[in-house]
Amino acid sequence: MRHVKLDKIDRRILRDLQEDGRMTNVELARRAGISAPPCLRRVRALEEAGLIRGYHAEVNSEALGFGVTVFAQVGLSSQAEPDLKAFEDLIATWPEVREANMLAGETDFVLKIVAEDWDNYQRFLTTRLTAAPNVSHVKSALAIRTSKYQPGVPIDVD
Repeated sequence: MRHVKLDKIDRRILRDLQEDGRMTNVELARRAGISAPPCLRRVRALEEAGLIRGYHAEVNSEALGFGVTVFAQVGLSSQAEPDLKAFEDLIATWPEVREANMLAGETDFVLKIVAEDWDNYQRFLTTRLTAAPNVSHVKSALAIRTSKYQPGVPIDVD
């Protein structure tokens, strides 16, 4: 990703789109204090620079039948780069794994996993995750509730 110097208008555009990705270009331009054509050019430049990676809808997991969220701390037997990459490639094929972060320290990865219920998570755990090559141990933490969910990063526009 190439480095882009961001001015106040760019940061405002990023902040507003991060909060509401469905905002029209006209509304986005109004909030940024510019007209629509240069606003659209700026948005496209931010996309091309890799600062905007995509747009998506935030869906209600519980309404879709996924009532369980688990954070699994995964330890691997080997942390050699080919083994790490093989694990990352494998978990990328598992739709239940919604996020995966490699960590420094005692745990190698923390995975955010969704399941319909606890039984389905246990089945995933025993048939896929703990059975995966190079996995030495897994600690599961069941999420009780989400107190804060704010994707993205804080963007200062002042």
